[in-house]
Amino acid sequence: MTGARGEEAAIIDVRGWLAEIAGHTFMQATRVPLDELTGWREDPETGDIRHRSGRFFTVEGLDVRHPAGPVTSWTQPIINQPEAGILGILLKRVDGVPHLLMQAKNEPGNVGGPQLSPTVQATRSNYTRVHEGRRVPYLGFFREPRGRVLVDVRQSEQGAWFYRKRNRNMVVEVAAHVPAAEGFRWMPLRHVHELLAVPDLVNMDARTVLACLPPQGGARDGDEGFGALVARSRVPGRRAAHGMGEILSWLSGLRSTTDIQARPLALGRLRGWRRAGGRIAHDTGRFFEVIGVRVRAHGREVGGWDQPMIAPVGTGVVAFLVMRIGGVLHALAHARADPGYTDVVELAPTVQCTPGNYDHLPPRARPPLLTEVLAARPDSVRFDTVLSEEGGRFYRARNRYLVVETDEDPLPGHPDFRWLALHQLDELLRHSYYLNVEARTLVACLHGLTRDERLTAAAR
Repeated sequence: MTGARGEEAAIIDVRGWLAEIAGHTFMQATRVPLDELTGWREDPETGDIRHRSGRFFTVEGLDVRHPAGPVTSWTQPIINQPEAGILGILLKRVDGVPHLLMQAKNEPGNVGGPQLSPTVQATRSNYTRVHEGRRVPYLGFFREPRGRVLVDVRQSEQGAWFYRKRNRNMVVEVAAHVPAAEGFRWMPLRHVHELLAVPDLVNMDARTVLACLPPQGGARDGDEGFGALVARSRVPGRRAAHGMGEILSWLSGLRSTTDIQARPLALGRLRGWRRAGGRIAHDTGRFFEVIGVRVRAHGREVGGWDQPMIAPVGTGVVAFLVMRIGGVLHALAHARADPGYTDVVELAPTVQCTPGNYDHLPPRARPPLLTEVLAARPDSVRFDTVLSEEGGRFYRARNRYLVVETDEDPLPGHPDFRWLALHQLDELLRHSYYLNVEARTLVACLHGLTRDERLTAAAR
């Protein structure tokens, strides 16, 4: 079965499997006041929120100074999780077609229950069993890789909510048969890519790993359609508006000259934030809240726990403008400085914001091209769906992800934006801290618009 009917059948099948998993597992996440969280304590001097083990993560304060930014200074809560986790997917070939071992995993912040997740999705505290729970299945394939390593790169996570958070993104190809344990399933890579168009189905951790996979091949110059254009534009060596050396120099220059300073600040001394009603919220009611959650679960490594979480206010908008330049599809990347980045600046989508957060700010603070993206003609929108963010730390966080095609440069010569060919994005994803997690999601979604199942010879 191929085409739209095949895609629909695959979606129905996966949704049925996730519903089946939800039927014999259980997770209930209930909001509770921060001061009632079992196993967590407020530091009497700073107000920072820490786990009694000293592991997992801490909710701290941050004092940010960005003199050249639209907002020159602010303070905020932020999650400090210094340990690097593992996000790993096993891959095997069945009759030459790559299949991925995906996990149905529920998280307390998920929208809609279990979502498609990597084979392994675990922090160091989890896989070293600080929680004294069950072992993480398939972990050994990634801690000391058993198989052929296709992807192994450290990548950042949300720089606005995490302080220098990073995970090891991995794909390991196995030749021998690896049985799928309960809650796991081998799925064709093509189906996983297609499922990215379904709201809240493929989780953030799976998307970041998918983005790092080597490009697919098979599209020829005579093939038609936007998906074929995406596939052709991912072939290394295609013509690009800017050479890779120019792109790297531009980004290195911005990292060297962008003046953004982020200093630790006691959580209890934040300006413009209040702790009341068992939560921490901004005085304007915008941005996000820090809340407490009590989790009861069956089918996880442990049966229950409490934790603080970030709960954003509103749904975000994340969009790439794309344009054909010399027959090659390019994406307009924004060099973005967030206080939690390890290396100051990362390449972000053209637009990345929660629109309501800017209602009280002057017009110059409104993100460039937000209005144009939201008003885009329907026939120019190549991808549009709402996807959940990481459900282990963020409570029901969602963004509307879009790919919008344009036929002209809306910001010619802007110092913070550059057009990158899709094969250049792929090349940068082989290295750490170039594309942020939101850009990686959109790259993965673009992969899903192609239809060829074969990995290129370079990946074999």
